Amino acid sequence: MSDLAEIISRNEDQIRAEWIRDMSKSTQRADLISKTELDEQCGTLLKAVIAGLRSKDSGNIRSDGWAQAREFLEGISASRARQGFSPTEVATFVLSLKQPLFGVIRHDLAKNQDQLFELLWTATELLDGLALVTTESFSTTREHLILRQQQELLELSTPVVKLWEGVLALPIIGTLDSERTQVVMENLLQTVVSTNSRFAIIDITGVPTVDTLVAQHLLKTITAARLMGAECIISGVRPQIAQTIVHLGINLEDVMTRASLADAFGLALQMSGRAVVRKAVSAAESRGILAGPITKQES
Repeated sequence: MSDLAEIISRNEDQIRAEWIRDMSKSTQRADLISKTELDEQCGTLLKAVIAGLRSKDSGNIRSDGWAQAREFLEGISASRARQGFSPTEVATFVLSLKQPLFGVIRHDLAKNQDQLFELLWTATELLDGLALVTTESFSTTREHLILRQQQELLELSTPVVKLWEGVLALPIIGTLDSERTQVVMENLLQTVVSTNSRFAIIDITGVPTVDTLVAQHLLKTITAARLMGAECIISGVRPQIAQTIVHLGINLEDVMTRASLADAFGLALQMSGRAVVRKAVSAAESRGILAGPITKQES
């Protein structure tokens, strides 16, 4: 390991120049990373590799002596995952170091074949191990990004809309599962408290099917809303959903249901002591409303 460290240290500038040149021909993403930044990253990794090779437990890249190299690779892997690099491009950043490194090893040890093959194998194992570090960090970062995006989509797909003073609407599109039910419940309860609403309409027009599990999730949400002082109305109950509920024996006797959101809104207004009344409009007012803007423009 110390011999390999000395070879890299003596030829550091040459290795870095050839490394960058090879990447610029194949895998460098000029749209995502500048040549100056790439040069700095290559130099930093080479110095970290030299430090690791000179450490006490240099044969184990998981040891403390390789902490600097691992942390650096984990950092740039996570950064490149967020930038949009592919897993291949991230791993190739390390693997592309093989060719320039092998070149200087062959040049320095051309007269010692046994040591040459030994160092080539050592360098291969080392770079393969460091490439695995980048892949693991890249995968972990991508998983975190995907989970965060899924959470954001869940929150965006369950908006709570204020229809009237004290009347909320929660349109649900797609299938309800345990995780989404938790988001729905939290959003609804927070809005009930912040708006001091007494009625919440849960519209399931966009729910493809209602089975026992979906019905249980709905009942949990309704029960939680009642504990906060809000009465729930389920709207969007289509004929096939009604038949499924009856066939499964799901008990919704204590839950108010309506076929459409408009009917549920009317029921909520009625229960709150309000009503929507059509205003009588005279013929002259009607003509003024319809023709007013056009007449105004013509004049």
